[in-house]
Amino acid sequence: MSSDPGPTATAAPAPEGGTGTTGGPDPEPPPHGLGVSLPSEDTRAKTEGVFPYAADLWAEGLLWACLLRSPHARARILSVDTSAAAAMPGVRAVVTHKDVPGDAAHGRRVADRPVFASTEVRHHGEPIAAVAADHPDTARMAAAAIAVEYEVLEPVTDPEKAFSAEALHPDGNLIRHIPLRYGDPDITGEVIVEGLYRIGRQDPAPIGAEAGLAVPRPDGGVEIYVASTDPHADRDLAAACYGLEPERVKVVVTGVPGATADREDPGFQLPLGLLALKTGCPVKLTATREDSFLGHAHRHPTLLRYRHHADADGRLVKVEAQVLLDAGAYADASSEALAAAVSFACGPYVVPHAFIEGWAVRTNNPPSGHVRGEGAMQVCAAYEGQMDKLAARLGIDPAELRLRNVMATGDLLPTGQTMTCPAPIAELLRAVKDHPLPALPVDTPESDWLLPGGPEGAGEPGAVRRGVGYALGMVHMLGAEGTDEVSTATVKIQGGVATVICAAVETGQGFSTLARQIVQETLGVDEVHVAPVDTDQPPAGPGARGRHTWVSGGAVERAAKMVRTQLLQPLAHKFGMSTELLQITDGKITSYDGVLSTTVAEALDGKELWATAQCRPHPTEPLDETGQGDAFVGMAFCAIRAVVDVDIELGSVRVVEMAVAQDVGRVLNPAQLAARIEAGVTQGVGAALTENLRTTRGLVRHPNLTGYALPTALDAPDIRIVKLVEERDVVAPFGAKSVSAVPVVTSPAAIASAVRAATGRPVNRLPIRPQAAVAVPGT
Repeated sequence: MSSDPGPTATAAPAPEGGTGTTGGPDPEPPPHGLGVSLPSEDTRAKTEGVFPYAADLWAEGLLWACLLRSPHARARILSVDTSAAAAMPGVRAVVTHKDVPGDAAHGRRVADRPVFASTEVRHHGEPIAAVAADHPDTARMAAAAIAVEYEVLEPVTDPEKAFSAEALHPDGNLIRHIPLRYGDPDITGEVIVEGLYRIGRQDPAPIGAEAGLAVPRPDGGVEIYVASTDPHADRDLAAACYGLEPERVKVVVTGVPGATADREDPGFQLPLGLLALKTGCPVKLTATREDSFLGHAHRHPTLLRYRHHADADGRLVKVEAQVLLDAGAYADASSEALAAAVSFACGPYVVPHAFIEGWAVRTNNPPSGHVRGEGAMQVCAAYEGQMDKLAARLGIDPAELRLRNVMATGDLLPTGQTMTCPAPIAELLRAVKDHPLPALPVDTPESDWLLPGGPEGAGEPGAVRRGVGYALGMVHMLGAEGTDEVSTATVKIQGGVATVICAAVETGQGFSTLARQIVQETLGVDEVHVAPVDTDQPPAGPGARGRHTWVSGGAVERAAKMVRTQLLQPLAHKFGMSTELLQITDGKITSYDGVLSTTVAEALDGKELWATAQCRPHPTEPLDETGQGDAFVGMAFCAIRAVVDVDIELGSVRVVEMAVAQDVGRVLNPAQLAARIEAGVTQGVGAALTENLRTTRGLVRHPNLTGYALPTALDAPDIRIVKLVEERDVVAPFGAKSVSAVPVVTSPAAIASAVRAATGRPVNRLPIRPQAAVAVPGT
């Protein structure tokens, strides 16, 4: 299960004192260590198309799997007849809920989701059965031949009706309720603005759909090759489902083709292993795009009601809000999303009094779960809409109103937690406010492509209005509310080559490159490799909310420093000095006084040195019955100014420019950081303008990339990173912060703000529909 990395160049022997080229001085060695733009180790393989993803894997005697999914959003299962499918030539196994030997229900956070529906289906696309056959077409035909008799029931698709509807699940319809109480409930402001906001169902839409391979083991266990972002959690779920000890199930992480959410929902993985165990053969599943849309979790659709109180100068007095998350059929990450939504419902603003009610409820809609910026993105769109309303009511510049209210280090969140981390929010907002605005488009035929709707659109230049909007966003880093965040890493060095062993999955966030940079800087060696990830290694936890930069990067740093001490101690003892007086640079060890000078390879003298270390940040606590508590390890902030052109007759919107200023702590890899910010902004553009997985009575209307409109290169705006504030968080390894999620959270709110400025419309729904961007007459 490997691939040829392609041909490699071979240089001629270098003449003495040279490098194999003639003329000129020796070239500078390639940069390495923290703070440089070290490229990813797999860049070439991915560029050439030879990097192995799960969909590319193969094994001798391979069988193909296919899932049978429910065509209904809610129905009672009266019978399941698999006889016709099992009798088809080439079919090797058919499994249903009766074939699950262990736990029948699973869930990464709450075990409330069946492997296969047994008595009732609760959402469109819920798995009923799975088939293994010797050809993928045979598997698909066999799945279609399974006869299921349903009694179709009325689905509950309105989350507001879930409170009074009959129970959709044995655990009830209410997943969590958080009543946040902070300050005086009776106080009021001189100015009050209200708003109702709706946020749609964004799909993570990974560039590569789910795929996996399960291979039975001689000991009766199974190995699962899959693009997991949390392999140890997936292993434990699988072992419980199969009725096996965890050590008899091994998850091997393959290439991850996109992960802005949880990858490889267990609903895909678990049937694979069941089929492999039943047939004794390797079984492969490659999901269609429809399977992908129906199977994995989406961003929580959210209904938000807000009331902001302020004094005559625009300073906030009180915020009242109701936040309702539609979890879909199962709990998944809804509790965590709700905690973030309620905690950040007031935004990065000083609010002396806050009263927030938050609920997450089950419905018969598609499942919701972890998607980058969950909870925080939805409330950001709402509280920033409120700030625009307040600015308009008071006749204050929207940016100035925000500056009057922003938080700083030492201020309190409405949860009672003190903001101990750097919070340079005012500096970020001033940076985007002061950045020069883009030039207005020239009204000529050659510039028609600048019009909203593109060169073939029906727009007229005279109907285009430009708008400028602002938004401030915040996210928490790592897990919250008492989550035990820990990661383990091992660093080895032999012969001048270092290896990092850590189960932190490279999902595109750049951990593998960061790990190499950490070891390069600590041990002074150029050649550093990161071992493939599997569950034989100690756990590192999920790849989300900057975890691996902080926790796994911290573990790598500690292990590398331990190896450094092992390397330097014999030399320090020999020369009678402390290891602190020795430094390693470009593979050479030197002393402060120049007495000692040797290479790392000479100091190793053929030995292998290694060390294992853990990193665990300071503990957090759950929110109490009034929404109070130190629930978060750290936070990151972002300010965005959006510039849009709106055709006020057609309602089409073109995002011209996004100016971004972000609180990053420390820049560890400039190129990767810029790429992560640009990707986050672009994902936010999709949430603001195009992306919404639409349903009718709980049925997904267009589960494909034709009906689900992702932003393309033509939709991507000019993204200007105008400022990166490097104020290091002293409790974080390297002082760095998460960078990917906060631009996703902030950019939809900024675009909505700009459309409000251009049209005079309230814009209270995301994605922004054309009818919401048609200007009010007279504006």
